[in-house]
Amino acid sequence: MEVKIGVADSPRELTVSTEDSPDRIQAIVTDALRNTQGLLTLVDDKGRRFMVPTSRVAYIEIGPADSRRVGFSVGG
Repeated sequence: MEVKIGVADSPRELTVSTEDSPDRIQAIVTDALRNTQGLLTLVDDKGRRFMVPTSRVAYIEIGPADSRRVGFSVGG
């Protein structure tokens, strides 16, 4: 699962790949956003922790991870 977090006043979004289900991620986000002085903390599939102050969260996008294709294709 891929989670994209828009951070206020930042031109780039934060992307976290996790093996949690969309429902689990939504529950974590919803719980964190109840406290505007708290932190949204997510752990990626490599064990890294990402913490964003909830007051700075602009948006959250939860969706399947992009499977990036590598290689070349010959159209015909």
